Amino acid sequence: MTSPHPPSENEPGPDGPEGIVHLPPGAPELPRHLAVIMDGNGRWAAGRGLPRIAGHRKGADTVDLVTTECARLGLEALTLYSFSSENWKRPAEEVDALMVLCREHLESQRDRMIENRIRFRRVGRREGLPASVLDASDACEEATRECDGMTLCLALNYGARAEITDALRDIVEEVRSGRLDPAAIDEDLIDGHLLTAGLPDPDILLRTAGEMRISNFLLWQISYSELVVTDVNWPDFTLDDLHQAFRTFAGRGRRFGSVETRSGPGTDPESGI
Repeated sequence: MTSPHPPSENEPGPDGPEGIVHLPPGAPELPRHLAVIMDGNGRWAAGRGLPRIAGHRKGADTVDLVTTECARLGLEALTLYSFSSENWKRPAEEVDALMVLCREHLESQRDRMIENRIRFRRVGRREGLPASVLDASDACEEATRECDGMTLCLALNYGARAEITDALRDIVEEVRSGRLDPAAIDEDLIDGHLLTAGLPDPDILLRTAGEMRISNFLLWQISYSELVVTDVNWPDFTLDDLHQAFRTFAGRGRRFGSVETRSGPGTDPESGI
C-alpha cells in the first residue's frame, strides 16, 4: 500500500494546499495495524479541575478523530485499549460512568462506522460487563459485519494474560477431546485462538501520557511492534501527533531478529535485535 500524504490537524482532507504532513522520503507504506494505550484522560481532567469522567468524554472525541483518520489512510486494523480487566479496581462511580459512556459511544458511532466501512470487533471477556454494553457491542459487530475497510478492535474488559489463558484452555480442551494432536500445536495455532485472530500483529504500539509500560496489553501480538510513546495526554492527541507516530515508525529499521530490512535514522544493522 503506497502511503498517501496525511493532512495536518487543520487540513482534514487530502487536498489541502498547505500544512501537509509528509512521511519520510522512501517510506514504502503505513503500518498495517496500530495499537494504542489511550492514557492520560484522568490527568487531563485533573489539570483543569474537572471530574475524571470529563477526561474520558473528551478522550472519546479523540477516539473518533483517530479512528476516522486511520480508516481514511487505509490501515487494516486499529486496536484501542479502552478498559482493562484491572480497571475494575477503580472507584465504582467512575466505572459505572465509563460503562455508560461506552454504551453511548457505541450506539452513537455505529452509523459512522458503517459510513467509513469500519468493521467493529470487541476483544476481552464478556463476563462482568453490563448487559447494556454487551448489547451495544454486539449490535455494532452485527451492523458492521459486511464492512470491508479497517477493523476497529475495542479492548474492553481486556487483559493479555487472561486472553492467553483462555486460548490455552481452548487448545487443551481440543487436545482432551481428541480433536487436536499436541504435536500440531505451534505459534500459528495459538495465534488463531487469540481474540485478534485473523488480523496482522500491530506494527506500532503507541502509548500516550508518557508512561513507559505495556500494561498487560496484547502481550503475544506485540512481540515485534515498534514502541512509540508521547507525553501528550490522550484527550489532547491530534492528527499531527498521529502522523508524527507514523513518521517515527517509517523512519525505523525493522529487523525481526535479522538485519534491518530498510534504513532509518538511528538504526544500526550490526546491533542485533
